[in-house]
Amino acid sequence: MSAQGGPDDKPRGGLHPTNPATLVLAAVITFAASWFFVRRYFGDIPDVTWLAGLTMAGLAVLEAIAARSTKAKIEKKPRSGRLNPLLVARFVVLAKASSLAGAIFAGAYGGVVAWAVSERERLTVAANNLPPAIAGVVGALGLVAAALLLERACRVPPPPEDEDGDGRGNGSSASRR
Repeated sequence: MSAQGGPDDKPRGGLHPTNPATLVLAAVITFAASWFFVRRYFGDIPDVTWLAGLTMAGLAVLEAIAARSTKAKIEKKPRSGRLNPLLVARFVVLAKASSLAGAIFAGAYGGVVAWAVSERERLTVAANNLPPAIAGVVGALGLVAAALLLERACRVPPPPEDEDGDGRGNGSSASRR
């Protein structure tokens, strides 16, 4: 009997591709919370700076480079170097974390942008916060895109099929002997 209850329970572990619905839900929730809090407490919140948006854009560039390099190594392209499986596993974890963090930041900066657009005619602070908030949204969306590319680049391609067409590939018992 397993710890989950029954003798036939199968372990459900493993790492699965990032679900886009999770990212959209995270962005929508943080968008609403950000818009609400900025609208209500804008006088108590410090101004938005360019640093976070530029940092996320820089991380997006680094993850896009890692995605390209990793994909080349997995596809065994010439001069791509050796593939370190532990590094690929770390890249997958980084990509999953970065895509979720990027979605959360995109939602948060999106809420600031929505507030700043609605109040820029009335409040100088809103007009001043609009450009760096837009940069934050762009940097965060770039991070999400690069993270999803990195995650996709880390996927192992399916094994090639046998010439006989039986679909067992080179992993059949006859080819291992």
